[in-house]
Amino acid sequence: MRQPRHRPRPLADFLDVCLSPSLAAQGFATSDIIVAWPDIVGERLAAFTQPLKIEWKRKGPHADPEARPEPATLVIRVEGAFALEMQHMAPIVIERVNVYYGWRCIGKLVLKQGPVRRAEKKRPPAPVLGEADRRRVESAVAPIEEDGLKAALARLGQAVVGSRTKA
Repeated sequence: MRQPRHRPRPLADFLDVCLSPSLAAQGFATSDIIVAWPDIVGERLAAFTQPLKIEWKRKGPHADPEARPEPATLVIRVEGAFALEMQHMAPIVIERVNVYYGWRCIGKLVLKQGPVRRAEKKRPPAPVLGEADRRRVESAVAPIEEDGLKAALARLGQAVVGSRTKA
């Protein structure tokens, strides 16, 4: 008997399932604002900011359950001196977030200064040297006795010689 084939599902489908409890505690319905932050505010702002949480106002006991909630407060972590620029850009950021969601869900921003996590940049692969270039680098660092320094200078030599061969 043949096993039914299951179609592969995008990783994003699983991320929201796994992260939902944690995101809900921070006021996010899904991970989309965190993932789409650079698209919402632009690469420059995203490099120095990150959304931390959305604080929704609590509904009173006599509130209409069908009514849209009042606009929330988006708490954003901002690095050091960039906070002043972000303060001036707040109306634009609020508008961009609201346009992203399609309704006026954010009414104000609160800025918290602190370090912003950044994705690590991938290092370019080490250049592949020809046999003659590799021997030339090895002979240049051969007289050096300290292993750590020798290895560092060998990597530097490979990078310098490799960049010349690319040009």
